[in-house]
Amino acid sequence: MASDGSKQGGGFFASIAAGWSTFGSAMSKSVNGLLGYEGLEVVNPEGSTEDAEDEARRGRWKQEERDNYWKMMQKYIGADVQSLVTLPVFISEPNSVLQRMAELMEYSHLLDLADECEDPYMRLVYASSWALSIYFAYRRAWKPFNPVLGETFEMVNHGGVTFIAEQVSHHPPMSAGHAENEHFIYDVTSKLRTKFLGNSIDVYPVGRTRVTLKRDGVVLDLVPPPTKVHNLIFGRTWIDSPGDMVMTNLTTGDKVVLYFQPCGWFGWSL
Repeated sequence: MASDGSKQGGGFFASIAAGWSTFGSAMSKSVNGLLGYEGLEVVNPEGSTEDAEDEARRGRWKQEERDNYWKMMQKYIGADVQSLVTLPVFISEPNSVLQRMAELMEYSHLLDLADECEDPYMRLVYASSWALSIYFAYRRAWKPFNPVLGETFEMVNHGGVTFIAEQVSHHPPMSAGHAENEHFIYDVTSKLRTKFLGNSIDVYPVGRTRVTLKRDGVVLDLVPPPTKVHNLIFGRTWIDSPGDMVMTNLTTGDKVVLYFQPCGWFGWSL
């Protein structure tokens, strides 16, 4: 993805390559997530003292190695680094981003119930429950492969739902998806903005998600919370989504606001 940071110093990993001989040994034992030397792992938010000691050991670099890392990385802090990062294949799952988008249809029967429901407030309950269902995938935090421009994915008659998605832009990356059955029409434009913070990265959704219920044409708008990936460099990587998820009935103005409580120091569990 294009960003202002892509013009600095030959790129994110060009800088890392320049200093590889200095702290390569530290990367092999400490770098995960961003460089992929360990799998992403969801850990217990109620971690014990032993957990804390283990975290410290996992993230311990020699002082010289730590100093060299920050010298190279500090210019990217606060930048959108999506186009600057190339991750190893072995941290990825054998799916693309487009296939991951289709996973939201796993519990599409909740939208069927929303369409059939007469009560406008219960309709929002069903629809917002459907929106929450995608977070079951946080138990497997492996990265999907990035689609190439023009790549498509189609899922036909999955519980009566047909879904199709396409990668419509490469720089910046953007995907479009459409799903439909007899009860609803789902349209999404998936676009992200990132902010690199050194040992973590914030991911902000800036796309648009709409659901149209066919029975009476009600349109629902979904705004998901931001996502934060912790411990990119030091410690075990885990994912959090603190903030508000807002589901709005654009026809009536009614809305549901679901607050996602931030995790503790050691991540979270289901």
